[in-house]
Amino acid sequence: MPQPRPPAIWFTDEPDRKPRLSRQRITRAAVALLDAEGLEGLSMRRLAARLEAGTMSLYEYVGNRENLLDLAVDEAIAEIEVDGVDDAPWREALTRQLTRSRHVMRRHPWLPALMSTRPLFGPHALARSELVYSVLNRAGLDGARLTAAVSSLTCYVQGYTATENLWRSSHRDPAAETELRRQAQQYLDRREELHPTLARHADLGNDDFDGSFQLGLEIVLDGIEARIGA
Repeated sequence: MPQPRPPAIWFTDEPDRKPRLSRQRITRAAVALLDAEGLEGLSMRRLAARLEAGTMSLYEYVGNRENLLDLAVDEAIAEIEVDGVDDAPWREALTRQLTRSRHVMRRHPWLPALMSTRPLFGPHALARSELVYSVLNRAGLDGARLTAAVSSLTCYVQGYTATENLWRSSHRDPAAETELRRQAQQYLDRREELHPTLARHADLGNDDFDGSFQLGLEIVLDGIEARIGA
């Protein structure tokens, strides 16, 4: 039977600092290790080696690996800039903020999966959630419609970027990727009678992730706009 998770790191106080360690220093080193080696490469032992510290000393500051991941997520989220959002029209504000979010998730490919598997109670995550909620609330949404709109935007950005990260990590050779896309499109073209809509409209040669992201975001925002004032 799974053991209950201990209290979240956000509900505990940091111990008195030792000269060489702090919760912040450990967190930043964890982010760097995650960037270099991914989620599977993060262990307390490897992190301690990177910090030139004893493994057990890390537990005094973060408690366990799950707490460490919570801290790393919030540290990365802090990189999402928030300036210029409050004063902009709601669609422009959200487009700006969510595009910035995607850029940070691209910089830290491990981030989307972790964001979708844990409560985001860190100070930086809460501040950015408050920002998105407040923008949509001022636009005219509240209650269940507000929560659903935020959830739709969150799932779109995290899902799109997670897929993009996986694709880019699997296809690092641009020439080989172009050839794969060409072959896939030809495969569909030869089966136009069976799959006419796919053959005519699924542009498999399109590798413009930026443009596709913006177009998809516009479509999601169009749906939200239709609900405002309805």
